[in-house]
Amino acid sequence: MDIVVENLTKIYGAQRAVDDISFRVKTGEVLGFLGPNGAGKTTTMKAITTCLNPTKGEIHVGEFSIYDNPDEIKKRIGYLPESNPLYQEMAIIDYLKFVARLQDIEPSKVEGSIRKIVDVCGLEGEKHKKISELSKGYRQRVGLAQALIHDPDVLILDEPTSGLDPNQIVEIRELIKKIGREKTVILSSHILAEVEATCDRIMIINNGKIVADGSSEELRKHAQGKEILRVGIEGAEPDDAYEKIMGLDTVELVDFIDKDENIFELQSKKDMSSRKAIFNLCVKNSWYLTEMRPIETKLEDIFRELTLS
Repeated sequence: MDIVVENLTKIYGAQRAVDDISFRVKTGEVLGFLGPNGAGKTTTMKAITTCLNPTKGEIHVGEFSIYDNPDEIKKRIGYLPESNPLYQEMAIIDYLKFVARLQDIEPSKVEGSIRKIVDVCGLEGEKHKKISELSKGYRQRVGLAQALIHDPDVLILDEPTSGLDPNQIVEIRELIKKIGREKTVILSSHILAEVEATCDRIMIINNGKIVADGSSEELRKHAQGKEILRVGIEGAEPDDAYEKIMGLDTVELVDFIDKDENIFELQSKKDMSSRKAIFNLCVKNSWYLTEMRPIETKLEDIFRELTLS
C-alpha cells in the first residue's frame, strides 16, 4: 500500500515543525527517515498515522485520506512509537490478546494471529513471561508484535532500536528487513548506520524540510558531484608531479597525502573525470602509476553537510 504525502506542514506557535514536504513511499519499500533530533521526523510519522492533524497538506495511505478516512487508515497501519507503550505487568500472550481485541480481530482468528506473530517476532520462548521481566530487546520485539498483530499493510517505526545493545540491534534490523519484503515500512532514526543497514531508501530531513532523498549510493554520488581520486606515482619529483597534475584541464584541486611516497588526492572539476588524463600524463612522462582509486564520500559527511545549518 503506497503512502503519498503532499505539501505537509505542521506549525506549533512560531515553529514550523514540518515545512511543506512531499514524498511517496511504495509498497514493499523500507524508507529510512534520517535527521537530527527535532528535525520533524516524529511529527511527520504521527501525521501519517492520523495521531495529529497537519496545519495544511494532504496524506493518502492507499486510497484513503487522513481527513476523510482516518479510521480506515488506522486499520491498515501498525505503529511503534519511540516510547513503546507496553503494559509491564501483563504476560506477553495476554497483552497480545488485549491488542488483538483493540484491533477488532475476529475472535475465531485471535489465537492464530498471536501464534503467527509470536513466531515472526521470535517470542516463542518468552511468550508466557511478564513484559516487566523482559530485556529491552525483547520488549522491542513485543512492541513490533503489537504493531503487526492485525497484519497491517503499512508499518511505522519511530527509533525502533533506541537503547538496544549491538546484538539486539542486529536482530531487530533483520526482523524489520524481513517484514519489509511484504509491507510498506517507514523507519525513523538519527543513527546513520541504522538506516543504511536496514533501508532501501534514505530521506534526510532537517528543520522540517527534506534535504536529500535516495539510496545511500545515490546520496553519495549526488553529494560528491565531483570525482575524488587517490593517485600514487613513482619515478617523478613530487613538486613536478604536483604541478603537472594541477595543470590538467580536468583537475580542480590537488593535495599531497604522502609527499615522500608521491601519493596525491585530487578533485576533478564538476561532471568531469581525470582518470584518463592522469594515465596519459604518466605515460608521457615515463612515470609509473602505482595507484589510482576513487575516494568514496561517507554518509556521515553528507549528513553533516546537510544538517549543520
